[in-house]
Amino acid sequence: MRAIRLGTLYFAAVFMVGFVLGTIRTLVLIPRLGGLGAVAVELPVILTAAWIICGWLLRGSTLTLSEAAGTGAVAFVLLMLTEVALSAVLWHRTITEHLALYTNPADLLGLAGQIAYASFPLIRR
Repeated sequence: MRAIRLGTLYFAAVFMVGFVLGTIRTLVLIPRLGGLGAVAVELPVILTAAWIICGWLLRGSTLTLSEAAGTGAVAFVLLMLTEVALSAVLWHRTITEHLALYTNPADLLGLAGQIAYASFPLIRR
């Protein structure tokens, strides 16, 4: 239960930051740097924010290995589900069309960052 609660809080906090950064990436960075360049600029910022948020959420907690893994897994699954939902609502993509995005270098780099984000509770526990 603790992993579900912490994973949900971790997801929500990082998603809020990511939503703001994603808006800046889309409106400001992509026109100037292209998709891959924009993700490359945004990724260190969002990962730094995720690292700080993760540390803040885990402060004073002693998580077992399974709780830490569960926290990261819950956060990752919530992020992936939210991305698919937003892709469908905002861009009218099917799940298959959304998953096909991960063949693009920019989206693949973003996925690598999302995997790193999911690993932070294990690293920081």
